Parts: sequence; structure tokens; C-alpha cells
Amino acid sequence: MKSATFGLSRRALLSVMAAAAAVVSFGLGTPAQAADPLKVSAIYTVPVEQQWVSRIHKALNAAKDRGEISYEFSENVANTDYERVMREYAENGSNLIVGEVFGVERAARKVAAQYPETAFLMGSSFAPEADNFSVFDNFIHEPSYLVGMAAGAATKSNKIGMVGGFAIPEVNRLMHAFMEGAKSVNPDVEFMVTFINSWYDPPKAKEAAFAMIDKGADIMYAERFGVSDAAKERGILAVGNVI
Repeated sequence: MKSATFGLSRRALLSVMAAAAAVVSFGLGTPAQAADPLKVSAIYTVPVEQQWVSRIHKALNAAKDRGEISYEFSENVANTDYERVMREYAENGSNLIVGEVFGVERAARKVAAQYPETAFLMGSSFAPEADNFSVFDNFIHEPSYLVGMAAGAATKSNKIGMVGGFAIPEVNRLMHAFMEGAKSVNPDVEFMVTFINSWYDPPKAKEAAFAMIDKGADIMYAERFGVSDAAKERGILAVGNVI
């Protein structure tokens, strides 16, 4: 994942740097012990078992176990409730609030502006903002392109179904990369695309996949949980990200 910060106050910058160190150290070693543990709170819109947020959750737990931070979190937070939870953690004295604000960018940035002494480190498709709102993103569109090449070469019907969460830049980037990869090896391939408007609704994703399989898709691209289950039940292939 890449990160970006700018214009942070000293307190906010130290908080963001500590969080980044926690994430990196999960796989690369242990940073120096902090003098006073930072109070870190995290807000996740999906269960912590979901792969995207599980990397963050495990890293923060590792930092907690080393005594560098205190850590509390909320999972399965609806987009409509995200602003309230952010504000509650800020009011309770969190030094750093971590999360993913895809789909709730405007509300999250409004809260951050109201709490300038709290550092926010958020998964986002857009840029950092003001003195205390830093962002990180990822480059999984690159493997998505490669997965598309494999799918384009493997399809027999030349029809591929694709099920995503929300039609936002983060997801669209993956979907387009997959399609470009498939087209690079199979110019005749066609795509059926559905967004379930949820980050975690396996039954809805599974239903969408069944509809595409019924229309001739013999490979499914799964950006969400549930799609691969449908493919398995119908005896076709499934590939994807974050599943």
C-alpha cells in the first residue's frame, strides 16, 4: 500500500508515522518502542476477517502487543453510521483514527476538519487534506490485470461475469484493469458487470453471480465475497481480489 502525508502538525505527524510503522512492521520487523502508547481507534465497514481490513487489524494488534499503542475498533459500520463513530472516537481522545472511507469521503473529511488535533489515516481513492487527514491506497489493479489475462485465455464462452462492491474509483480501477488484461489476450471477450452496493453481502453477490452464469458466463471475477461460492456450485472458474 502506498501512503501520503503533508502539512501535519507535530502531534498528528507523529501519530501517522507510528501507524505507518505499525503497518510496515507487521511484515518487516519491530520499530523502536514508543515512550507513551498512542491511543489508536479503527473503524471498519466490513468484518475484520475480510482480507482488506484484516491486514490493518493484524498490524495494529501486533503494535498493541508490543506495547506501542492501545487499540480499539468497530467493525461492520454502515456508511450511514461512519460519521457518528468517527466523532465518538475523536471525542474520546483518540490520537489516531484509522479506517477506510471509500464511499464516505465527504462525511469523513468533514469530521476530520472538526477535530484538527486528531490524526486520521484512511484508505481512500483521493488526496490527503488539511493538516490531519492522511491517506493510503494500494496497487492491486496490477495483479488484477494479470488475473484478467488468465481469465481471457481460459474462457470458452467468451463471456465473463464481474461482481463488485461500489462503483467508486477504487473498485473501477480494478475492474478496468481486469478487463484490459482479458482483452489483451482475447479481443472477443465480453463482460457482464454488477455492483451490489455493499462491501459485505455474500448472498447478494452470489445471487448476482448466478444471474450472470445463467446468461453464459463461464468465468467469474469476484471483487466481493459470495461470487466464488456461486461459481463453485455451478462448476465454473472464479478469480478475484480481496476474497
